[in-house]
Amino acid sequence: MTYETSETSAVPEGGIPPVPARHRLRWNKVPEVTLYFWIIKVLCTTVGETAADLLNEKAGLGLTGVSVLMSALLAVVLVVQFRTTAYRAGVYWLAVALISVVGTLISDNLTDDMGVPLETSTTVFAILLAIMFVVWYRRERTLSILSIDTTSRESFYWLAVLFTFALGTAAGDLVSERMDLGYWLSAALFAAAIAAVAIAHFALGLDAVWSFWIAYILTRPLGASVGDYLSQPTGDGGLGLGTVITSVLFLAVILGLVLYLSVTCKDVTESESASAQHVA
Repeated sequence: MTYETSETSAVPEGGIPPVPARHRLRWNKVPEVTLYFWIIKVLCTTVGETAADLLNEKAGLGLTGVSVLMSALLAVVLVVQFRTTAYRAGVYWLAVALISVVGTLISDNLTDDMGVPLETSTTVFAILLAIMFVVWYRRERTLSILSIDTTSRESFYWLAVLFTFALGTAAGDLVSERMDLGYWLSAALFAAAIAAVAIAHFALGLDAVWSFWIAYILTRPLGASVGDYLSQPTGDGGLGLGTVITSVLFLAVILGLVLYLSVTCKDVTESESASAQHVA
């Protein structure tokens, strides 16, 4: 399959003109979805849960103060991310880790400070995510992360990531509280749900894009359940490692993997537009 890359490309049936080649970057701004991707993603979600709890407990700023601080840090990192011309593992995964914390804090603020029921916040985040996907698709004619090679697509991507973390936090807390499964069984439940999505994709032909985003949402409550299981006191059903040890442990593993990927570039992929130029 070939793609039109010139500025005078024909308008497709959907009525949305293709992005001119001069507006695209040579490289995709998102890593290739490999086993490394999913491992680091789950680790980031775990850190998002434990770090949010740690900062709320130790920083003395209150939930709102911590939320403002982490949002400001996220904004700075995202500016750096948008200014890069290609995928950089360190910057990208730092943004994911921070957005995991911010997404958790947004959900916690709504529930703990504003008294919004988890049913309401889960529904609202799901609707916002669906609207964002509709707008994204109508604008770009794709939701694929294989072509995050323009500022517009990257903006949609990071907004989607934020909504998935907020939705995953609210939905995970809702399931955990309503079903009262405990941390370990909750983690097993979400892991089983992710496995079901993988089976639906590989065996039943579920669309790759939707398989990715559904699994991406489910990794948030999975990581949170693992983080809570490790950090919470034994009397509450956890292992009692505490938020400090759990956060440091997972951050160390993330740092090691990111350094490895930065050196080996095993998760770097060219954008669809650049690859298409080499198709005969």
